[in-house]
Amino acid sequence: MNFRQLGFSLFLFFPLFVSGQSSIQLNSSEIKLGLKKLNTLGSALYIAAHPDDENTRLLAFLAKEKKFRTGYLSLTRGDGGQNLIGNEQSELLGLIRTQELLAARRTDGAEQFFSRAIDFGFSKNSVETFRIWNKEQVLADAVWVIRKFRPDVIITRFPEDERAGHGQHAASAIIAREAFLAAADPKRFPEQLKYVQAWQARRIVWNTYNFGSMNTTAEDQLKLDVGIFNPLLGKGYGEIAAESRTHHKSQGFGSARQRGKAVEYFIHTAGILSKSDLFEGINSNWNRITGGEEIGKMISAADQNFNTDEPSASVPALINILKAIDRLPEGYWKEQKSKDIKDLIAAASGLWFESYTLQAVQALGDSIRLRSDIVLQSKIPVKLLSINGQKQDFDLKEGVSKSIQGSVLANEITEPYWLFENHPMGMFKIDDQQLIGHPEKPGSATVGFSFRISDQIISYQRPAVFKYTDQVRGEVYQPLIVAPAVTASIADKAYVFSGNTSKTIQILLKSFRDKTEGSLRPKVPSGWKIEPQNIAFNLPKKGDEKTVQFTISPSDQAESGKFTLSIQSGGQNYNRAHRIIDYDHIPIQNLFPLAEAKIERVELKTGGKKIGYIAGAGDLIPESLQQIGYRVSTLSESEIMNTDLSQYDAIITGVRAYNVNERLALMQPKLMEYVSKGGTLLIQYNVSNPLLVQNIGPYPFKISRDRVTDENAGVRFLEKDHPVLNYPNKITAKDFEGWIQERGLYFLSDVDPKYKRILSMNDPGETAKDGSLLVADYGKGRFVYTSLVFFRELPAGIPGAYRLFVNLITKQKE
Repeated sequence: MNFRQLGFSLFLFFPLFVSGQSSIQLNSSEIKLGLKKLNTLGSALYIAAHPDDENTRLLAFLAKEKKFRTGYLSLTRGDGGQNLIGNEQSELLGLIRTQELLAARRTDGAEQFFSRAIDFGFSKNSVETFRIWNKEQVLADAVWVIRKFRPDVIITRFPEDERAGHGQHAASAIIAREAFLAAADPKRFPEQLKYVQAWQARRIVWNTYNFGSMNTTAEDQLKLDVGIFNPLLGKGYGEIAAESRTHHKSQGFGSARQRGKAVEYFIHTAGILSKSDLFEGINSNWNRITGGEEIGKMISAADQNFNTDEPSASVPALINILKAIDRLPEGYWKEQKSKDIKDLIAAASGLWFESYTLQAVQALGDSIRLRSDIVLQSKIPVKLLSINGQKQDFDLKEGVSKSIQGSVLANEITEPYWLFENHPMGMFKIDDQQLIGHPEKPGSATVGFSFRISDQIISYQRPAVFKYTDQVRGEVYQPLIVAPAVTASIADKAYVFSGNTSKTIQILLKSFRDKTEGSLRPKVPSGWKIEPQNIAFNLPKKGDEKTVQFTISPSDQAESGKFTLSIQSGGQNYNRAHRIIDYDHIPIQNLFPLAEAKIERVELKTGGKKIGYIAGAGDLIPESLQQIGYRVSTLSESEIMNTDLSQYDAIITGVRAYNVNERLALMQPKLMEYVSKGGTLLIQYNVSNPLLVQNIGPYPFKISRDRVTDENAGVRFLEKDHPVLNYPNKITAKDFEGWIQERGLYFLSDVDPKYKRILSMNDPGETAKDGSLLVADYGKGRFVYTSLVFFRELPAGIPGAYRLFVNLITKQKE
């Protein structure tokens, strides 16, 4: 988001918070800890594949105990995982997990980085991973982060072989080792060197682990006790780690606090061997830079003399340290420590300041009114000199708040930078080298303040945010959003048309500016007819919404493709939709993706119309079935226990329902009774732990970790004549074409012979697996358990997935 100056301009970047103040206030213990960290010039970078792969206990220990500058490079944003809190998938899930990672880093004290790699789901080895990732691009991104961050030690979470348990895990270790070497070689990725210098970390090690049945630790490995208690924080690092890891809510990683000794183990990978200590041979004090020795002594004295009852008494000493740092030659540590001590000076001075707006969203090109509040909570002489270059020049008085009004003009839409362009399966498309690695776009919505504190002029940045007061949550901060003047949001991202039947598609128009009028024009692929060709609209007030609709009809020659929208308004063309992701544990995410949806024609017969759905961890199966004419009702426990379930032609459980719904144990007998009396029950995939109902089916089976990750893997029919492959649609190999991400996951094993195993499949080089789809007759009804990833395929509009799913929930009348 770039802003053109009116009253003042916005620049640079500062992290935003879900709630709490946008201007960080440190208590005396935190200031003292900051002083100790100021005296440490060391850095460590942890590298793995996904959000939640990182060792939060080790990160917290490195950042807060060893006081190293500590970072975590997650090669992906976790886009391919499963979502336990909602129905967002793919890029939207990655957006949630990005914010969860940022919250985790605010807890454990590390910094967060990413590459352009996309989490495309489970892969079984690094070879498979690099078929989808562009290895050279991912390596370049890791080198870029290393050259910018300049770690002394690089740590990987995983080994490079099958012990990693996931192809992307192993790939992250390979990338880390190769980047360790390439970052020091000026011949590798030389285009980066106009921004950064080559950098050689001292060593790279593997942080071994003992997870479940996999124990890669040994007593002869390098060891480090990270279970230390920090009295300044009042917590041990096992407690901080649990708080950090619990931020990964979409993955269900709530963690118990651990206290006491906790040993981490390490194996040398490359670089200079460490015999007794992870940081052996690393000079992490001010002696590592020329002219720094005296600064170290000054910081030690300030630390020893720090008065927790009166932090402001340390301000003169801190200012002298800043002056000494400013006299150093330009360099990496000068830049880092200058920023750190400026923050400590503001904190010790009791200087608090922020900028905010009372309107959450503004239209592109409109003026945004901002209010800046400043207050000084000490007797230190402080004068406000300017706000983004606009002269203020007045003295602050202790305990007296000062408010200043300003305005800005926004000229760039708020959008996660990695989602701005369409991209291939494995890699985000990011052309700007300077953006790569950042969790969010630098340069987003920040206000600059300049003060004279005692006799030193110091400049700061603070985020420009939206602030409001909620009756329940109190004071809440959210990101400031710049939107197109008008958006057109299509109800679904994919539409499936059965035969030549037409479909009405609803569009939600929304205005972000007063007096918005114009026209909405659709475009469809060859072979489709759309009416009307143009819809005029008039939205008088900002925030007004209007639902319009188009009727789309396919012909026999209709080609699959995209239905797109173009908006003309006020002499400008717009083509964006609006999507909000709103969870209490992360900042509200406003997205403005392209206004487009996939349209697909499929020969599809359906049977039965009324479906009951039991919610699980979250999927879009109900919405997908409604598209093809089913009436889907989400069933409550009361409805299951107290109503006649025979009214439903089929009942479906959402993904991982038996992992997240504790009440299913009570409902299960009623569901089995429904099947025995003639109903059809379809269970979507679950995992084995935690499994809240032990006997999911009428006959025994177990849930394994088997899966087929190649979405193009061949599928063999074991029961060619079974009704689920023949009624009401004849299923052929063609119905498994075009699937996305994978075939299935957590297949069944140890299956009772009363089940029919319908399909067999396997990844290249592996044995056949037949636990993806099981069907059993039970009483007069049908029980189906499927580990096929219908929760991905149906929302993506995959024709064959629709045809097979309809067959599974349609029982031929006898």
